[in-house]
This record gives sequence, structure tokens and C-alpha cells, in this order.
Amino acid sequence: MAGPLHTINSANFESVSLSLFREQYERIGAYREFCDLLHRTPHTVRSLEEIPFLPVEFFKTHELKPQGIPTQTIFRSSGTTGQDRSQHLVTDLEIYRESFRLGFEHFYGNPANYCIVALLPSYAERPDSSLIFMVDELMRMSGNPKSGYLGGTTEEIIRKLTTLDKGTEPVLLIGVSFALLDIAETHRLKLERTIIMETGGMKGRRKEIVREDLHAILCKGFGVERIHSEYGMTELLSQGYSKGDGRFRTPPWMRVLFRDTEDPFHYIPQRKTGGINVIDLANRNSCAFLATQDLGKGFADGSFEVLGRFDHSDVRGCNLLVL
Repeated sequence: MAGPLHTINSANFESVSLSLFREQYERIGAYREFCDLLHRTPHTVRSLEEIPFLPVEFFKTHELKPQGIPTQTIFRSSGTTGQDRSQHLVTDLEIYRESFRLGFEHFYGNPANYCIVALLPSYAERPDSSLIFMVDELMRMSGNPKSGYLGGTTEEIIRKLTTLDKGTEPVLLIGVSFALLDIAETHRLKLERTIIMETGGMKGRRKEIVREDLHAILCKGFGVERIHSEYGMTELLSQGYSKGDGRFRTPPWMRVLFRDTEDPFHYIPQRKTGGINVIDLANRNSCAFLATQDLGKGFADGSFEVLGRFDHSDVRGCNLLVL
């Protein structure tokens, strides 16, 4: 078993990962069948690179949890009408709470030090969204009566942000990219105590633009020097964060590898573009080893960039939360 997340570090990451692989091979039927088809089993796997990474599409078609353990909640991906949606069957929400709390503290400190506001649907509107669940809980952890979801007209939202920015505590504004862009393209603010964090692309809502251009527009509109980003998905219980340099970093119990776009069992050197594989050791009771549809490249310090998605991948993500 992976054990408490705070005990995982660079020294024991591989051994914990291999132990969890062996456990999930035995307990997760669909994952075991996948591994058997590849002839990669606990008897043959000896390193991280040899572990089979399950395509995230399996979350649409299979129940990825141990038999006999009840499901506490189900997180579902966003999607358009008629589109299959991923379902993450969560057996223990406390593991998710532990993961996003420790992850937030690792990069930003105690949530109680912030006023946390969001340009997102409320929990009542999207109770099956893992992102909304996390943001809702972080707002609660902040203990700040001013934390909450921003609603009303654009002018009302701007007045609220301007007022909060003049307060005594730093503000964290978490929002989907297109909602932030709607404000930034039509207004000029000068926020001095506010962190702007975008949570996803714009497929299905607006024309796609590269991250650098998006951040340049947001910086100009909100009057800040950098834009932070969150990297997460329904199939994961952990998140990576970027503090504005375009590179994401992960907490100690999460790691990304980069597979060849033509050969999923071959890993590529740093600074070359490949498919993103994620190890998330918080995924104890589903699958901790996932092959995503994201493209990116890694760097020597363990950080990584997200460059886009494979062709024909689903229109999905935080940008579809309000569709």
C-alpha cells in the first residue's frame, strides 16, 4: 500500500510505485487484463518505465476499483451532449482531500492565508466535478467569509475583485480560461495582491490559442506579472501547478513521464515532445499509472510543459464545465 502521501519522497517514490503496481494488478480486474495482454506483470516489471500505463479512456468503459469496496462518490469529466464521459469511482474522499490539501500547501502554503474566489460553476451546479469539489473545499479551508464563487455581471465581478485586492490578505482567483479571457479582453485592471490561476483550455467555447498568448492577454487585462496554472483531470486525485513560468511541477507523490508518440512503450529524452504519462500515488483504489491524451515535454529539474493534445482526442476539460 502507498501509505500516507506525506511519507512519499524522491528516495522512495520508485519502490512505493512498484509496490502499488503489484497491488493494483491483483485488485483492479480491468488493469490486470490490460497488463496481461501486454505480458507485463509483477513477475516481469522491475522499474517505473516497465509499468504499463493505462489509457485514460478506460475510465469511460470500465469500473476501475477493487471489487467489494463501496464507491463513496463518482467524479465525471465534462463533455458535450452524447459524448461518453470518464467516471472516476472514488472509494475514499479523505485521500482526495489529503492530496489536494497537501499539494496546495506544498506550492502555496496554508489555504487559511488566502481569500479564495472562483470563476467556476458552484458545487451545487456541478457536484460531480473533481475540480469544483477541490475548489469548494479549499474555500472552506480558507475560513475567509469573503471566499466564494464570483457571479453577476462582468462589472460586478470586477468591482468585487478590485475591492478584495485592496484587502489585507492575498487573493487567489481560480477560473476557467475563457471566463478569465472574457474579462481580460474588455477591461484593464491593476491587481496587486491577487494571484490569477487558470485551470484549462478553451475547446468548445472559444478559438484555441497557445498558452503563452493566453497568459500575455490575461497579464495585460488583470494587471499582473504572471498567470498561474493548474494541471489536473477527472482521472487523477492530484494536481500539478505552474507559478507563471509555463512549467508545471508536481507534489512528491506525483510524477510525469514522456512516451514516444509512435511507440507508447518507448520513453523519450528531456526537452522532446511526447505523450504525457502520469503516476499519481493518490490513486490508490483506481489506477495510479495513466497514459493521458496530453502532449508535453519534460526538463531536468522535473518540471514539464503541456503543449497540446493528440489529434482526435475528446473535447473535454474544465472549459466545458458550464456547457
